[in-house]
Order: sequence, then structure tokens, then C-alpha cells
Amino acid sequence: MRNESPVLQACQDEDDFRTTIRNCLRRKPRSIPPKYFYDARGSELFDLICTTPEYYPTRAETGILDQFGAHMAKLIGTSCALIELGSGSATKTPLLLRHLAEDAAYVPIDICEPHLLQSTRRLKTMFPAMHMQPLCADYTRLPHLVLEDHKNLRRVIFFPGSTIGNYAPDEAVQLLRHAAQLAGRNGALLIGVDCKKSPAMLNAAYNDASGYTAAFNLNLLVRIKSELGAQLDPGGFAHYAYYNTSPGRIELHLVSRQRQIIRLDDESFHFDKGESIHTENSYKYSTREFELLARKAGWYPKMLWADRKGLFNVHYLSQSPTEPRNLPRHAY
Repeated sequence: MRNESPVLQACQDEDDFRTTIRNCLRRKPRSIPPKYFYDARGSELFDLICTTPEYYPTRAETGILDQFGAHMAKLIGTSCALIELGSGSATKTPLLLRHLAEDAAYVPIDICEPHLLQSTRRLKTMFPAMHMQPLCADYTRLPHLVLEDHKNLRRVIFFPGSTIGNYAPDEAVQLLRHAAQLAGRNGALLIGVDCKKSPAMLNAAYNDASGYTAAFNLNLLVRIKSELGAQLDPGGFAHYAYYNTSPGRIELHLVSRQRQIIRLDDESFHFDKGESIHTENSYKYSTREFELLARKAGWYPKMLWADRKGLFNVHYLSQSPTEPRNLPRHAY
């Protein structure tokens, strides 16, 4: 990217990955944070998931951003610093960037550097006048000082894709508070939130017929084996996803097909048949549930856009209680 700042680095190293995986395998029940899905292969598989007929969130949110992107840009300010958390392929981002002014800035943050570089280069060809500063980092542990380059612009956190659902409600509140710190005074948040709907539709979305979600889940074990040198057989585990009605969340698990052992460094971790590693949650929220969550984190709901079928919401939240509130439900 000629004439642009280099990729800032705040990524976790292998030792951190190794320590986290070792600690996760020691605990029972076992669980691994979903951020470790996203190596280069995991990012590719997630992009494929988004193309499946069963996975509705991408289509629903894309439709909302396509129709209402201009309205969103007007509310957040066309000359802002748009900071995207977990930017990935950033396929929906142009639907918002196209309505921003040339003096706006774009800061994509992602844990997978190859994906980050590829998507930023693509966006730079589409918006050559816009300043772009890619940042390779875990956005949950990002100090706000790394974003000081854009202190003269209003900071707007862009968090599409319903990733907020990967966090338990109390964790989501903490993350939203962290986003408020990144945004700073008078900052804003534009966030995608998946709505509650029929278990049948939800179960289908996370068990696509093409098998991409299964491959995405199992790729976590492939990564642990290849990067950390763990002795394990990814084929000894099966993908399992289902909607847990009581907490209102999809759960992803890797279930052991038989009694087996994973060895990492000098430790052995025994699995019984049917024992699982919990790899992801995806909470679904009603409009009221999410607004209450946001308020706990200090955000003020200002605007809501939704698709006609009520599958997905995009919320506009502000740090300022005095900013005008205008919260009708829009549909396309």
C-alpha cells in the first residue's frame, strides 16, 4: 500500500497461544476462545460459511448496510475515524466507506495478518484517497493509546457480523465498555446483532450442508497440531452445533469420537468418548435485550436498522446522552 503507514503490530505470539491452549485443555469442562479459529485457513473457511444458503446473517446485514449506509454515515459523521473490530475480509465495509468523506480514516483491526493485509489492499484500491491504518491485534486487549493518530476525528467503532454474540452477556458488557474507551468522549458504535428466531433456522445456519462450519471448527485442532506440535488426530473429533434455548445461544463443540489423548509439550490430556471442547457461543438478542446490555456498558441507543424479516439488527450507539435520539425500526 504505497504512501500508507505499515501494519501496526500488537498480535499475540506463539507462547501466548500455547499457554492459552494448555490452560484450556487442563480445565473441565474444556473450552477454547473462538478468536483462535482465525488463522489464514480459518479465515478462508469463515468466508465460505458466509456464502452458504443456510447462513443468513451476512446476507441480512449486507442488505441493511447497502440500503441504509448513507443514513448511517450521516449520523456517525462522514469525516470520522472508522475503527473496525475483527475486520476479516471486510466485504461489507465498502457499503459504509463509500459514504464517508476523503478526509475520513479507516482502521481495520484483525488478529490474522495475511487476511488483514489482503483486505486492506483491496479497500485501498477502491478508496485511494482515504487514509488506512491496518492494525494486527487482539481487539479485546488493545490499549486505546495505539489509536492516537486519529484523535482529531470522531472515533466510530464498527463491529459488524454479530461477533458480539460470541461473548457471554457479562463478557459482552466488558467488551462494550472497552469499545467505549477506544471510542473516547463523543465516540460512537455501529454494531451488528443477530436476533432470536426459530431454533430450526439457527441450527441450519451452523450446520451447513456444504460442511464449511464443520471444517472451520475442526481447523482449530489442525492449527493446534501444526503450530504447536501437539500430538492429536483432528479426525478423532466431530463438529457439533446446536441452539441452547435457555441461555439463547448457539453452541459449537468438538466432540471426541472415542477415548483418546492429546499430547502438548510434556502434558497429556485424556478424553472420554463423547467428551467435548466447547469452541464457540453465539448469543442471540431481542432489541430490548441488547439495548439493556449496551446501557450497562455506558452506551446510549440512538438508532436501529433491521431487515424486513426481523433476522438481524444494526444498532447505532453514542457516548453522548445529549445526541438526538431517533429510533424507529427501519426495514428494506
